[in-house]
Amino acid sequence: MKVLSVHGTAAIVAACLPFNLACAQETTPMAIPEVVVTADRSPESIERTGSAINVVHGADLAKSNPLSMVDALRAVPGLDVTETGGPGATASVRLRGTNPGQTLVLIDGVRANDPGAAGGDYDFSMFPAGAIDRVEVLRGPQSALYGSDAIGGVINIITKKGSGPAQFSLQTEAGSYRTAMANGSLLGSQGPWSYAVTAAGQRSDGFSRYGYRIPAIEARFPNLDSDGFDRMAGSARLGYDAGQGYRAEAGLMSSRTRAAYDQATGAFPDTPSEASRLFQQGWGRVAVDTLGGAVTHSLNVFANRTERVFNDVTFKTNTLPANTTSTISEFIGERVGSEYQANIQMGAFGSLVAGAKIEHENAATFSSRLLPTPLPRAPGLAGQQETHSAFALWQIPIMQRLILSAGGRVDDVVDVDRFATWRTTAAYLIPETGSKLRASAGTGGKAPTLYQLYAPTYGNPNLQSEESIGWDAGIDQSFLNGRATVSVTGFNNRLNNLIEFDSATMRYFNVARAATSGVEVGAELGVLPGWMVVKVAYTYLDAKDLRTNLTLQRRPPHSARVAFAITPLPQWLIEPRVFVVSRRFSGSNETSPLAPYARLDIYTDYRIDANWRVFARMENVTDTPYQEVLNYGTTGRAFYGGFNVTW
Repeated sequence: MKVLSVHGTAAIVAACLPFNLACAQETTPMAIPEVVVTADRSPESIERTGSAINVVHGADLAKSNPLSMVDALRAVPGLDVTETGGPGATASVRLRGTNPGQTLVLIDGVRANDPGAAGGDYDFSMFPAGAIDRVEVLRGPQSALYGSDAIGGVINIITKKGSGPAQFSLQTEAGSYRTAMANGSLLGSQGPWSYAVTAAGQRSDGFSRYGYRIPAIEARFPNLDSDGFDRMAGSARLGYDAGQGYRAEAGLMSSRTRAAYDQATGAFPDTPSEASRLFQQGWGRVAVDTLGGAVTHSLNVFANRTERVFNDVTFKTNTLPANTTSTISEFIGERVGSEYQANIQMGAFGSLVAGAKIEHENAATFSSRLLPTPLPRAPGLAGQQETHSAFALWQIPIMQRLILSAGGRVDDVVDVDRFATWRTTAAYLIPETGSKLRASAGTGGKAPTLYQLYAPTYGNPNLQSEESIGWDAGIDQSFLNGRATVSVTGFNNRLNNLIEFDSATMRYFNVARAATSGVEVGAELGVLPGWMVVKVAYTYLDAKDLRTNLTLQRRPPHSARVAFAITPLPQWLIEPRVFVVSRRFSGSNETSPLAPYARLDIYTDYRIDANWRVFARMENVTDTPYQEVLNYGTTGRAFYGGFNVTW
């Protein structure tokens, strides 16, 4: 076993308060959420945390593409998204230039990364946006708080929770590519009980994932087939709080997505391949206040399961069945565990969060063949592991202006590896000038996945955990009595012991090193009070493979989003959005360059009365051709419209 260690010291100066990227219909410029729960594992005013965190609300998701929750996340500085051929395809998210599997994804605080995936990442194409209350994006190494995978940061998806009188909401949309969707929710509370139920259905004929709107490919293959998808999803959340010092809550969710895709290789790259993805999760949590509320004990039990089934179709010399190969590949990942946490209020000495966690994971793969000669289902990977963790975080306010925190964690992956991580933050408030200085530093770790350890032929049981150290620092400045803010954050991360696949030996090894650094900028300005708000998000990223000093694949050096929220009438919103991405490389070692592009979208909605709202959106208004992944299609000019009713 190996203990992750870090040498040297990190100088911490300050970091910015991330501005709210939401654009409410009312043009209040600084609609900053008062409380976040991800930054310090407990409710905390966003103005007092030293972490770099953004919040994307469900209302913002509703104004984006409901078929793909990641479209709204594109507005978060430091976060990059790639989809391999539009909604329904695999959607990968990178924080500050790290790999997708190096970002920890939580759903209601429960780890959701797929134990059966080779890189251990979470596929965002599986989650329905209609179930989400908000998404908290915590940037920078966070393993001291959350353990393995949190090298680039943490994305916590928080589902809807009921309160107040019963309220039913229904939203529908239809438009281009024969797209249709509907989602509904019932939220409310009765006495000490609260409840929330959501359901969603979506479908689209889509477009060919391979080659769509790429002239050279369409000239060679003029009859590309459309690759559509459909999704059914639902969630439920029930809570009990009688105000007597104990609380209980439970949640369930399930989402199944079926999507066509293309092999995108060989003489016949446009294939009728199909994928089915299922994600299910359940959790229960109880909390008890003791010592007059000074100490809160909470216990969380959870389980989730991810199933991915791919019917890979390939053709040889022609598309006749005798020359067709159809293979079924199954990937199953399961997780079950429990976590205890104590929140201790210590008066002048601040607060302490401490806890422990046990988590068990299983992964299994199977394969079978349908064509040309059927073969029975055969097992492949069969791996499991158990992780024991202990953590603590001490938060210390000093003279009301300075808030410090320091914490650490040990994760013991039984019979695999043990690593220790640390984290510290500082926030300094200057209310006289509307300024906030802020900083964070820490280390990250990622245990090898079950696939990397135990996959037949490819696995290496001697792998060690990936390591990182990083810091960020910056300033958030408010102007014009809060009508405008500018936030600037610089960051730097170094990653060591990274796991890569060696094509020569056909096995995984700890061989790679990388470094990422950059600047994240956010600005929100009430240009014309009550009429227009301008929001800007910009990221500069330098992501290098330290062995070759070449840029890492699919990491654009520059990306920016500018949105104008215009309200010509109090009930009418018009919001043009421009997204700009610089030249980058789709392949490793700076191969397969992709051209820069700028995409314009427009969203508008009109509130008829307190219950009814109609909306419309246009994607890629200028019909700009662009690619996120080499040879994979992206939307052309597309129109959508619908309504939302609440009663």
